[in-house]
Amino acid sequence: MLPTSIISGGSRGLGLAIVERLLQRGDRVATFSRAGSACLDRLAAAHPERLHAERLDAADPAAVRGFIARVVAAFGRIDHCIASAAVAHEGVLAMVRDDEIDAMLAVNLKGSIVLVREAVRQMLTQADGGRGGSVVVISSMVASRGSPGLSVYAATKAGLEGFARSLARELGPRGIRVNAVAPGFLETDLSASLSPDHRGRIARRTPLGRLGLPADIVGAIDFLAGPRSGFITGQTLSIDGGSSA
Repeated sequence: MLPTSIISGGSRGLGLAIVERLLQRGDRVATFSRAGSACLDRLAAAHPERLHAERLDAADPAAVRGFIARVVAAFGRIDHCIASAAVAHEGVLAMVRDDEIDAMLAVNLKGSIVLVREAVRQMLTQADGGRGGSVVVISSMVASRGSPGLSVYAATKAGLEGFARSLARELGPRGIRVNAVAPGFLETDLSASLSPDHRGRIARRTPLGRLGLPADIVGAIDFLAGPRSGFITGQTLSIDGGSSA
């Protein structure tokens, strides 16, 4: 049976690149995002039997639970869960609004935790008890390095790394691995909210001299959400062009 992978935030940017890679390797893929995209629609048309895509808000626990139920009804099981959906609001803390704080906490942290919880519940009920299953949460370089104007965003991503380390210990006895990937700043819609000056500073202090691309990240996620990483859990892998060196 083909493995089933679920990805949040799969309509654009890194999430879309993950969807494409896992379809290429032969997985059945389920994804959701708040708004779809023409690229995702084309993928769905090209892979009608292997791609399940929905529009829903990652901050809505009931909607996430419904999504998981529909994925299981369509594909029968869940093998890999990649929590990629995120929002970012740039601004010094004194100027950040309450609604912006709430949105980052609701989507980046709580939304990812709820998605993983629902996926893990399904993995544990499967005949193999989730053996060989994996979870990958998408963190960020700023979780460990910090960045002016992104303190709340960094807090949500640091929370995900702590969540992944603890969950790896919790689920290890059941054979389910949990890891985090911490990209540097990427050329995506998420980073488009950064000012030109900020983007320039990031590129100048990155040893490879540029922002990353989704294509720079998907190979690691392919690896962690597959059997070749069968003895890797509780880790955070930084992919940041050398910025954390």
